[in-house]
Amino acid sequence: MKSSTEIKNIAKETVALEAEAIKKLENSINDDFVKVIELILNAKGRLIVAGIGKSANIANKMVATFNSTGQPAVFLHAADAIHGDLGNILNDDVVICVSKSGNTPEIKALLPFIKNMGNSVIALTGNMESFLAKEADFTLDVSVEKEACPNNLAPTSSTTAQLVMGDALAVTLLACKNFTDKDFARFHPGGTLGKRLFLKLSDILHENSSPQVSGEATINEVIMEISKKRLGATAVIENEKLKGIITDGDLRRMLEKGDSFTSLIASDIMCVNPKSIEINTLAYDALQLMEKYNISQLVVMDGDQYKGIVHIHEIIKEGVV
Repeated sequence: MKSSTEIKNIAKETVALEAEAIKKLENSINDDFVKVIELILNAKGRLIVAGIGKSANIANKMVATFNSTGQPAVFLHAADAIHGDLGNILNDDVVICVSKSGNTPEIKALLPFIKNMGNSVIALTGNMESFLAKEADFTLDVSVEKEACPNNLAPTSSTTAQLVMGDALAVTLLACKNFTDKDFARFHPGGTLGKRLFLKLSDILHENSSPQVSGEATINEVIMEISKKRLGATAVIENEKLKGIITDGDLRRMLEKGDSFTSLIASDIMCVNPKSIEINTLAYDALQLMEKYNISQLVVMDGDQYKGIVHIHEIIKEGVV
């Protein structure tokens, strides 16, 4: 068993070696990289990303990143391709082949067929003298001096370099396409990210979300309305217009004063000009506003019409954080 110091040193050396490999990738961001970006941007088809072994795992992740950022992409396993899956490649598609050695039998068998079909080929390889590097239309160098593996065998630094080059391609493409957060939202409708980008206050307001009393309401009536709607607050409405808000905090402060409150009415203790937000605002933006002002509720409006109150717990419950 290694000592704790030895374990930490091995891990640190792994990180350092992979960080160095990534840093050297800057030299591969050259005119060929620009030509690759231009080729993909001008292509009428999709990106087909092929690989085998650990490079196939990286190719799969690259496809996921491309698709999530608006660049249609399909994964193609090199071994499956030469056994029937070549039909996945359409006339206008651009093919990216990912291979550390660039000389694996499957890649060498696959490449001539792709070339005969007339598709452009981009190589991501760690061997600039390989069959793949020489036969591809464009080659991006993802070579590394040493794997992080102590035996210099297990793909570690090399697969990290491939992954980072794939990210560089994806991020450059989305920037060139002026891909915005609104575009991003279209491809991420599920989960926390999707809810941050899609869920609006109008989606979470319901019949129980609009507590209200008149300015003449007694304190008992105010308490009953707050308790009934369970949002910790009620709006004060006169002639269908918002006049203020009363929170459970306002009630506590009233009681702390010790004065008799039996003669008080809603308009006596309400907070005028409460923080409000439009009904079509994203729930996540409403949460950010609450955190900014350290408040738990926001009045929801549709123009000058009161629509309800949203509580911070309601937003959190929807899973936007």
